[in-house]
Amino acid sequence: MIVPVTLQNRGVNFHKPALFEGHEFSAFHGGDDPAAVSALAHETAAMMLAHVQDAPPHIVEKVVALTDEHGLDVVAELWSKTGPHSLPGSLWQLYLLRAVIHERASEISHLYGLGGETLHTADPVVAGAPTPAGSDEMRDLVDQILRGAFTGDFGHALERSAAFCRVTAAGSVAEANASEFIAPERSKQLTTQASRLMTMAAQFTECARLWRSGKLS
Repeated sequence: MIVPVTLQNRGVNFHKPALFEGHEFSAFHGGDDPAAVSALAHETAAMMLAHVQDAPPHIVEKVVALTDEHGLDVVAELWSKTGPHSLPGSLWQLYLLRAVIHERASEISHLYGLGGETLHTADPVVAGAPTPAGSDEMRDLVDQILRGAFTGDFGHALERSAAFCRVTAAGSVAEANASEFIAPERSKQLTTQASRLMTMAAQFTECARLWRSGKLS
């Protein structure tokens, strides 16, 4: 059975159908058993990390591009309802960040560039984007970060994601300030976006800390 699921999150609409067999979808449908859903989320996140760690490159690439084929809804159904400071929660945020960057690469590259000029921190270096970074470079960067989460140091991938969010948030603030009088609605949207990015950055940073102390599960 094909069960279409739609998701609205952080201003981005995802309409690609998620493919579930009936018995698989029943674990989530209606939130009948929150404890079972939570347990499954933690199990699948841990299994994915463990199994992909030493997988062949083509398997790693399929995992990185998982949402391209099946839609973000697949990941959302599994992991989006878990706490932000958890392993499934952090993986959900990584895939969500990737989806936003792939969908809005041109805008994100512009804001990231502004942020890099504004910030006087190590964040641009930690994030690891080339200079200058266009749309393709933004997509490559977030794929590289997600790939590193599965095959390298998961904590470092989270730290890079946090740094990326802080740089882009700084760019959003700079653009909002420049647009305040000529495009007030745009300025408001950018300010809200900056706030969300900073929230994500704080979540990634805390998850990285928990991972390094062996407490992220």
